[in-house]
Amino acid sequence: MIDTVRTVETPEGIALELRPAGPMARGLAWAMDMGIRLALYTAAGTGLAFLGKVGIGILAIIVFLLEWFYPVLFEVLWEGATPGKRAMGLQVLMEDGRPEGWGPAMLRSLLMFVDFLPAMYGVGLMAMLVGSEGRRIGDLAAGTVVVHRLRPSQMRKLTRDARPILSPVPLSLDEQRAMVAFAERVPQLTAERAEELAGLLAPLTGAAGAEGVLRLQGMAAAIRGERP
Repeated sequence: MIDTVRTVETPEGIALELRPAGPMARGLAWAMDMGIRLALYTAAGTGLAFLGKVGIGILAIIVFLLEWFYPVLFEVLWEGATPGKRAMGLQVLMEDGRPEGWGPAMLRSLLMFVDFLPAMYGVGLMAMLVGSEGRRIGDLAAGTVVVHRLRPSQMRKLTRDARPILSPVPLSLDEQRAMVAFAERVPQLTAERAEELAGLLAPLTGAAGAEGVLRLQGMAAAIRGERP
């Protein structure tokens, strides 16, 4: 699968670039999760051995619950990632970038047996190789995509083009915080959304469009004590 980038825009105007994970990364994550489950089965089997047939019955229930609900619980409650996915830097998201919910997670888990056919995830692997985003049958049905985890921007310098400038009027502490927060979000916003928000402060910056965004970034840089 060729490295693909899926760009989605949230209702807040934030542009997210999602990089779908390929079969190799997903396969390694699956192997790690399987290793964890096998270790749990071994520990449970050892602890229940003295119960005989009753212990075997309890172990069967444990296996059933873990096989079906291990991925569901982790993906919904742990930011879209099982331990294996987290170790590989992967997470499950909806197609539009939203977190995965209970319904899609249950559907993905339910259809895993289809992906497993005829053996060792043959159908799922074929679907991943044919599609451009490495999605198995469960992903296609649930409207989900497994991507490399989104990392918060590590950008501390607001932008190289924004020279620190002082605000023409005194700003309250809350106003300063809001301005800095806006400047830090600019790399995630679409150009249209950034300019729209900056336009609200055109009376302060004396500029609109891209120039207004640049001036707001400059004021935020000055607030943060950055130097030209």
